[in-house]
Amino acid sequence: MQRTPELTSRSLADGAVLRAAAPGDEAGLLDSIQALAVYEREPDAVANSEALLTEALFGDDPKVFAHVVEREGRIRGIAIWFVTYSTWTGRHGIWLEDLFVDGSERGRGYGKALLSSLAEVAVARGYSRLEWTVLDWNAPSIAFYRSVGAEPMDEWTTQRMSGEALEILARR
Repeated sequence: MQRTPELTSRSLADGAVLRAAAPGDEAGLLDSIQALAVYEREPDAVANSEALLTEALFGDDPKVFAHVVEREGRIRGIAIWFVTYSTWTGRHGIWLEDLFVDGSERGRGYGKALLSSLAEVAVARGYSRLEWTVLDWNAPSIAFYRSVGAEPMDEWTTQRMSGEALEILARR
């Protein structure tokens, strides 16, 4: 069972703690995922559940991982990620699926701490990349990402196939 041993709990501002997600965090993770969907103008898009998170994060063979910021017994920020592979570099990387900090908690350094924790895992494991997407209209997040050294991949666009199109292609 692969976990994230490189991440040790650490104290942050205002009594918050950054740590790897643990069983029992599913409700807080799901709350953050739903809040992110609302922020990204897709309030009805989340089909995830606590049970699905339990299996994905803490099952026999997890393929996804999460770091959380917890303060006063509540999850205030999340980074949900998985391992990728680059055929060009011949090395793994990290894909950041979701980074979210509660709106009332922003400005405390939690987002930067979460990103930093992923960079630490990548460096410790010899990974070559930390990548993610951001919506074009999300200027505050884009500015934040630029402030920590992220660069846009302007020549690349994300492609997605799901639902009926995915099923049709699978049958071909």
